[in-house]
Amino acid sequence: MSNNYTSWGRFPKVTQQSTPISWRNNSLPYSDTLLLPHGLGRSYGDVCLNDQGMLLTTRTLNRFISFDEQTGVLRCESGVSFAEILDFAVPRGWFLPVTPGTKFVTVGGAIANDVHGKNHHKAGTFGKHIRCFELLRSDGERLLCSPDSNTELFTATIAGLGLTGLITWAEFTLRPIHHRAMKTENIQFENVEEFFSLSAESDQDYEYTMSWVDCSAKGSHLGRGLFFRGNHIEKEEIPETWNTPFLQKLPAIARTMPINLPNFALNAKTVQLFNQLYYNQQSEKVVTGLTDYDPFFYPLDAILEWNRLYGTRGFLQYQCVVPNDDHRIITEILSTIAESGLSSFLAVLKNFGDVEAMGMLSFPRKGVTLALDFPMKGAATFALLERLDAIVREAQGAVYPCKDARLSSQSFKTYYPQWEAFSQYIDPRFSSSFWRRVTR
Repeated sequence: MSNNYTSWGRFPKVTQQSTPISWRNNSLPYSDTLLLPHGLGRSYGDVCLNDQGMLLTTRTLNRFISFDEQTGVLRCESGVSFAEILDFAVPRGWFLPVTPGTKFVTVGGAIANDVHGKNHHKAGTFGKHIRCFELLRSDGERLLCSPDSNTELFTATIAGLGLTGLITWAEFTLRPIHHRAMKTENIQFENVEEFFSLSAESDQDYEYTMSWVDCSAKGSHLGRGLFFRGNHIEKEEIPETWNTPFLQKLPAIARTMPINLPNFALNAKTVQLFNQLYYNQQSEKVVTGLTDYDPFFYPLDAILEWNRLYGTRGFLQYQCVVPNDDHRIITEILSTIAESGLSSFLAVLKNFGDVEAMGMLSFPRKGVTLALDFPMKGAATFALLERLDAIVREAQGAVYPCKDARLSSQSFKTYYPQWEAFSQYIDPRFSSSFWRRVTR
């Protein structure tokens, strides 16, 4: 089947073949082109694309295999989505150990990109919770990979960008919860220094922390934003009026972005106006409450196809991590963005903890991470991101591959000097647009 695929950022546009994979497959389909697994396509750049090659679409690998209700150990096929796991696990008193900002990702994709979430400072990445998986190589060999078996392929496949073979199923451990509700606090902060102060204060007592940043603010308000922190509600905190252990699943209220906005709709003035309104959405500095887990973890999932906000030209996401012991680094990054006039209205700032990742090419490391969405404005957008790259390189930081669509080979090899050691574990019939771009 021939398809024109784009990533979630809708850039770049490529042409490739695709074929579904099911549990009945004893081997990978014959192809004279290079192969790449593809789940729900929520990577922002070209790590999920294979220009002129073939995608192995995994959503047909959608079975739950086993679940231990006492220990929370779940085994499922790699095409199962986080949304499907939550629907299954939450009513049974279990939750994902780590989740990114969307539940519309597959287990295989979460492993391939070693995703992280609001609880990195406590739980690390998703790969830390993987017990084992089966890896199907292009020669038909099926390998059980775990910390004790085929260890090198295990650590190469976690954050391996789908290049080491096809994960057919995976086993990992969920975390227990008492209710689907979250106890939350939303706090306004005035600048970068207040963000770091809130992070240091919150990391001990709160499992989940993150912040939205107004990238158009300057001067004494540089880096102002809203800090979100929360915990799963404890058993003794459940209000007596809630007479069941778990609230019924709320009716679906997601809306679909019906059209592509005009490419000019998101500009410096409209983004600045949005940022001002969003920052001032709460009348008090601190707002506390109880909320369902869904809007706390996945606010953007309430708008299906929200990438249409950026029009047909799409957008570029940029996520970096830099050391957090020198606040001047993140201040320089935010100042560079504010002065450029290419503000992002979806900007997330968070401290990563000192939790070593499992994957050879894992992105998270101790420091502060900033994720930004920029409407595609051509040369001006690329020039800004090159300036940010220079800052990140000098700070010995890194950029997240699954968010990238334009990183230079020089920058990638600087951020990930272990890329050559990783290369020996790539399946010879697997590749991606991203990998060919950054290693040429």
